[in-house]
Amino acid sequence: MFAHVQTVRNFVITPRRCLDVRVTEHGSNTSPALFDHAAFARVGRSPYTGIVVLFTAVLMISNISATKGIAFFTGSELTVGPLQILPIITDGGFFLFPLAYILGDVLSEVYGFAATRRAVFYGFGAVALSALCFWITQQLPPADFYAGQESFENVLGVVPRMLIAGFAGYAVGQLLNSYVLVRIKERTREKHLWARLIGSTVVGEFADTLIFCSIAAGAIGITTWADFVNFVIVGFLWKTLVEIVVLPVTYRVIAYVKKREPSYA
Repeated sequence: MFAHVQTVRNFVITPRRCLDVRVTEHGSNTSPALFDHAAFARVGRSPYTGIVVLFTAVLMISNISATKGIAFFTGSELTVGPLQILPIITDGGFFLFPLAYILGDVLSEVYGFAATRRAVFYGFGAVALSALCFWITQQLPPADFYAGQESFENVLGVVPRMLIAGFAGYAVGQLLNSYVLVRIKERTREKHLWARLIGSTVVGEFADTLIFCSIAAGAIGITTWADFVNFVIVGFLWKTLVEIVVLPVTYRVIAYVKKREPSYA
């Protein structure tokens, strides 16, 4: 006589796969599921990804906009010694780029230096890819009906140089900004947020502006020493001023991200 074997089937469903479990009097046996199951990774709820995407977009857009040289108060001339005050010389990215440092402050304050450095590297990848694509597009032969090749080259022909200038300055400046902010936070903990936001911005923005202007000045038509000094000083003061003016907004954003970030501690 054959021993009676009772089989009970239990289906155990996990996020990654189904398991068909057979239980007999001799023990249990687990085998792969007989049913197809589409596996998907979970998307975390951390705000980090969204901040990095916006961070990278601001970096790219502001550096492309910077290909246009801009002058304010062109009808006035004011100099103090060798320094030219008016007209004010800047570039087309001046109104957007400070946002990149505000986002960098949020990343550094909430996620630390390593996470901010990773975001900077993501930005580098995006900048390098866009510079390569613009260069390749410029080299491709234009169609007979396309009359904008010269304009395309005049505008986007300098973009690779501007992107390199922007990223070189930004990489050094943002890493300095993050390093200083994190070091101050290690001493002050959750106190004196305003001090580390402004202090880190002063250090990072100065390095960023000096490096960027040194590489990009020629690309936007700055040829004199007076214009170059004006370009550097205006850029530095403007970015620092924006950081101070929007400090209340930065406070609120940081508080919001800390509240939404379950791993913040």
